[in-house]
Amino acid sequence: MPGTLILCATPIGNLGDITQRLTDALESANVAYAEDTRRSRTLLDHLGITVPLRSYFVGNEAARAGELGERFEAGQTVVLLTDAGMPAISDPGVSAVQIAVEHDATVTVIPGASAVTSALAVSGFGGDRFVFEGFLPRKGPDRKARIAEMAREQRTIVFFAAPSRLVADLDALESTIGPDRAVVVARELTKRHEEVFRGTIATAREHFGNGVKGEVTVVVHGADPSTPSLEDALSLVTAEMAEGQSLSQAVRQVADDLGMKKRHLYEAALRLGDSG
Repeated sequence: MPGTLILCATPIGNLGDITQRLTDALESANVAYAEDTRRSRTLLDHLGITVPLRSYFVGNEAARAGELGERFEAGQTVVLLTDAGMPAISDPGVSAVQIAVEHDATVTVIPGASAVTSALAVSGFGGDRFVFEGFLPRKGPDRKARIAEMAREQRTIVFFAAPSRLVADLDALESTIGPDRAVVVARELTKRHEEVFRGTIATAREHFGNGVKGEVTVVVHGADPSTPSLEDALSLVTAEMAEGQSLSQAVRQVADDLGMKKRHLYEAALRLGDSG
């Protein structure tokens, strides 16, 4: 009978957040795969649990594929741990799930603490609709494009920031989104030196300008709804047609993206075409 993969959420800082189900899962496992075996060993020692521990991080995920497959075929129970939070959420784990599915293994989860939802909750920005951006690209066109998308995003935005990159990320947000958008920077959530900074992008940049330590989650207020101008919409239609779309296809795409009425945009595009 194929084995089982248990994705185990671990505390994001405070070991008091360990659940009984996490303890039970670790005790039942044949082996634990961990993003950082040293940190996971601290967790296991705290619980008094002895289980074989294997590393599983971005650099060796591919090398572990065959090994994991053999364990599932042998009917073993495998637990997957990250340093903090939920595996596969901006952390290793997706490939392990895919391997388990390929071998018809059971995939289940032990829920627990999350820096994403915890920061969102304390932000006060509302979590009915939000987007999670993981870590922002470090440089290049991908970084510029991602931040440009964030500038237009009307939902609350949550992303992780490495301590060494926080100021650079805030700089990039300020130059693209502007200085006055509301943000919350949640640092070291659930830990002894927890800090929740509330302000604007500009004041956050000033507050953390001398450096920061610890795990950081940033929550950015969504953009205010705005009505796109007809001129901007027509420019986008022209650009879509330059990519090979027909007029009707381009109008439909742009109207859907901007929330405009297709008929009005189509008539304006026809008038523009008639005028040359």
